Amino acid sequence: MVDRVFTNCEVRPLTGDDPASAVAVTDGTVTAVGDPAELSTASAEIVDCRGGVLLPGFIDAHTHLDIVGRRAVEADLAGADGPDDCIDRLLAADDGEGWILGFGYDESDWGGTLLRAATLDRVSTQRPVAAAREDLHTVSVNHTALDVLDLPDDGVRTEDGAPTGVLVEEAAEAVFDAIAPDYTQTREYLLAAQEVALSKGITAVHDMVRQSHAPRVYRDLDTENTLSLRVRLNYWADHLDAIRELGLVTNHGSNRVRTGAIKAYTDGSLGAGTARLRDPYADSDSVGEWRTDPDALRELVSAVDDAGLQFAAHAIGDAAIDALLSAIESVDAADERHRVEHAEVLTGDLVERLAASPLVVSAQPNFHRWAAPGGLYDERLGERRELTNRFRDLVDSGAQLAFGSDCMPLSPLYGIQQAVTAPEPSQRLTVDEALRAYTNGAAYAGFDEDRMGTITPGSVADFTVLSASPWAVPGDEISDIAVALTVSDGDVVFDASD
Repeated sequence: MVDRVFTNCEVRPLTGDDPASAVAVTDGTVTAVGDPAELSTASAEIVDCRGGVLLPGFIDAHTHLDIVGRRAVEADLAGADGPDDCIDRLLAADDGEGWILGFGYDESDWGGTLLRAATLDRVSTQRPVAAAREDLHTVSVNHTALDVLDLPDDGVRTEDGAPTGVLVEEAAEAVFDAIAPDYTQTREYLLAAQEVALSKGITAVHDMVRQSHAPRVYRDLDTENTLSLRVRLNYWADHLDAIRELGLVTNHGSNRVRTGAIKAYTDGSLGAGTARLRDPYADSDSVGEWRTDPDALRELVSAVDDAGLQFAAHAIGDAAIDALLSAIESVDAADERHRVEHAEVLTGDLVERLAASPLVVSAQPNFHRWAAPGGLYDERLGERRELTNRFRDLVDSGAQLAFGSDCMPLSPLYGIQQAVTAPEPSQRLTVDEALRAYTNGAAYAGFDEDRMGTITPGSVADFTVLSASPWAVPGDEISDIAVALTVSDGDVVFDASD
């Protein structure tokens, strides 16, 4: 018997089928798509979608929900227009004890330099202050933090022999270790992040977790029936031994929380100048860094594949992507759906190799914002900026493409807008293609294409209802469309009118 019928909407199943005008749901599962007069029964609850466009719920294939929660609870530095704005936001978020924390600043927004210790000393000279750059590969700290941190030799930027307060890669990780939240704080962050995600139309996430209470929190929330998101846990490579000892395998778990991939860094980021390139950066003599060198990467891929686990490798520079492809090509990896995360600098034959490989390309269209002429990638890469995030070439070549946000920002509609208005016109996707990468493409990356990512009988009833059609507005206005409703298992879990 049908429980609910979602009506007064344009249903876009993203299956290639024509639009419909209603969806019937029973026990959290789609049972029919069609006309409301044919689907409604006397006992069914009618959910009025207020003339919106009903789509499959968005799936963010690469995010860090604890960081989203930290932005919601601590100082959110995203969109700050300069160091003074960052200082004001940090001071406003100060709760009077412990570290003073901010997340998400991007110095390219104000055309300036990274925050330094002398600047952050204006927040406090008595307590440690940390401001994480949006890419999480760089953290700026004040002098008090430099005094209390146990920093490695690598990653501490200096000037005239003294630390500037700018920490990258391993040194940045030392900050995250020092400010790691306990169980209670992690729970607060993840509940706050869930509210943000649902308001963006997101119903499932692939969360990248490391040495965190997040897996336990997610499972506790699931047990308590307070988890509205579906969560795929991608564990860092330093958890591999523990996962094998516990007998966990990819896709093990509940309807809400499942084990995903083993994740590793191959290189750094373009923002930090640490992504590993074949040729030097345009603004320095550096070619970036290996976070996992090619020999170690090959061994890790083999170990993960032998364990029957999915592997997800952060690889941004062309040298890093090349090394990952070589490692994947050395094993019989067709069944595990191994993933390359980001895959930004696609020079040479890399697109063709990705299309021929079993790798899923888990990419972030949000990153196009840095690829415009005169932008950050122009500064870092010069003419090679045109070879970043080649989504059109990837789709045309037949590569498996999934979209996520890396929480920069957490907003599928923003990412879709960036994909259809890419700075390089030859790399632009259609609205359909961008939506599919954020729905069934992301579902495929998580072995979920049979239960989510489209609206078809038998799929979970996870929907996002948009107030306007992304096909009917100019591409550069897609991110302005409001999410009217978010539905999980047939239940409305976000309503913009509340």
